[in-house]
Amino acid sequence: MIRTIEWTDDGVQMIDQRKLPTVEEYPVFKTYQEVAEAIRVMVIRGAPAIGVAAAMGVALGVRNSGAKNIAALREDFRQITETLASTRPTAVNLFWAIERMKRLFEEIASDDSNQRTIAARLIEEALAIQAEDIESNRRMGDFGQALLPNSGTILTHCNAGALATAGYGTALGVIRSAVEHGKRLRVLADETRPFLQGARLTAWELWKDDIDVRVISDNMSGSFMRQGLIDAVIVGADRIAANGDVANKIGTYVVAVLAKQHDIPFYVAAPFSTLDLSIPDGSHIPIEQRDPTEVTHIGGVRIVPEGVSVFNPAFDVTPHEFVTAIITDRGVAQPPYLDSLARLKDV
Repeated sequence: MIRTIEWTDDGVQMIDQRKLPTVEEYPVFKTYQEVAEAIRVMVIRGAPAIGVAAAMGVALGVRNSGAKNIAALREDFRQITETLASTRPTAVNLFWAIERMKRLFEEIASDDSNQRTIAARLIEEALAIQAEDIESNRRMGDFGQALLPNSGTILTHCNAGALATAGYGTALGVIRSAVEHGKRLRVLADETRPFLQGARLTAWELWKDDIDVRVISDNMSGSFMRQGLIDAVIVGADRIAANGDVANKIGTYVVAVLAKQHDIPFYVAAPFSTLDLSIPDGSHIPIEQRDPTEVTHIGGVRIVPEGVSVFNPAFDVTPHEFVTAIITDRGVAQPPYLDSLARLKDV
């Protein structure tokens, strides 16, 4: 199994996803500031993986704090969590993990506690978040695989696999589980411009797992659907609103509209921690704007004329009416999502 992120005595080790598939490197980030920067520049990406990285960053920051008393440690902790929370605005798992670490810190930090004990507990919590993520992905896979055909072709957009999580994956976890159950599936991974997560990451993961995968350019999916060459679509998510609106990698909305037009099921797979039931719909989801050079350059080579401006939103929102089902680690939600997602809260 691909291990996207690991805790070590020296710091947080991550596979550098910017360099895949040509270079496989596992740098160690030794301070919480380095972890925050790794999240910001997409050494690690994918909502669940970002959450794990943030939790480990919090633990690392407290372990390395030079605070002399609990008051100073509280101030350091505030700075650590604010720095990590400022990295990427859309993925709700980032904030979910930080809030979980905050609650534990408030529970165990007192005038008679010491930094070493607090840090040890925070490290344990970060490792628990990592282990829980892998287990939740496997449950999600078991729930979701029942929705996929016994044989056929599945389209996925972006990378929602082991690389986007602590391991196994959300959307790709469903595909992995289906293959483990004996289903004969071919996966079409669209490129996912501008960062090419499909061409670089999804294809690499599935190839390593000996799962039949073919890469297509982003503008091919409609034609393939019209020819009857796609049986289902499955994607991950970075935030899901209470009504089932889904924020995912830019281009997801286009794929969902095409799937609806061609009567192809469109599934979303995400852990319950990706749900943000505090917001009524997708209009409340902040959309991250990224560096224009991700669009103007490929592999460091400029492809857009000098002086021409570009837009580079990292995500779009797919309205709930385009979503056939939302697969979570607590079960499968189906329309109407205001009711079905709320019910999962109590599972």
